[in-house]
Amino acid sequence: MITAIVMISCEVDRIPEVAETIAEIPAVSEVYSVTGDADLIAMVRVKAHDEFADVIADQLNKVEGIVGTSTHIAFRTYSSHDLEAAFSLGLEGE
Repeated sequence: MITAIVMISCEVDRIPEVAETIAEIPAVSEVYSVTGDADLIAMVRVKAHDEFADVIADQLNKVEGIVGTSTHIAFRTYSSHDLEAAFSLGLEGE
């Protein structure tokens, strides 16, 4: 499986709707609302590099409300640590 981390800038008033629409794309495994230079981060996982064009250029980039993306393709995975835990800001016990 090949992973791409897609940093997404969107219209601020549309962030929740954009995130929900992106999350419905089958190759998107997670979508995170974040602080910093991007509004959202999407984890895209495909079997072959050619599929990135179908997913990112043809589907994700065409979601209404997105104003820009920056895609980073992962070369290697150095940790099997759960990505959900790495991005989660939730409090335990609530």
